[in-house]
Amino acid sequence: MDRQTSNRITVCTSCRHKGTTCRPGYELIARLRAAISAAGDAIPEAFEISGVACMAGCDRPCTVAFHSTRKATYLFGDMTAEDDISDLVSFARQYAHLHDGWCSSVDRPGKLRSSTLARVPAAIIAVEETAERVS
Repeated sequence: MDRQTSNRITVCTSCRHKGTTCRPGYELIARLRAAISAAGDAIPEAFEISGVACMAGCDRPCTVAFHSTRKATYLFGDMTAEDDISDLVSFARQYAHLHDGWCSSVDRPGKLRSSTLARVPAAIIAVEETAERVS
């Protein structure tokens, strides 16, 4: 099976729990990498897991995004390394099978049903020829 990476999971590394200096994103990345690796072939496509300085989800730490070429992007908030790894791995398995990345909130595992901050359609740009002028 071709395990080329086109799917990505991005975790905010600057999110903090209010009133602390704790940055839970780094632990979330480490645990998520280990769990995805342990899942092996149960997840049919590879995922690159990385951190980013900010995803503007500061009020809902820790923020996690799932994105891929030609698929909808999901942004989830309130994710923790202690409680949400199983749901994130289950969603990775589901996301890998979704042709366009699109799924209803009721189809998402566990906490991901209620912690979605955004679902952004895939950026597919269509160009049509037209005889009409746009003004």
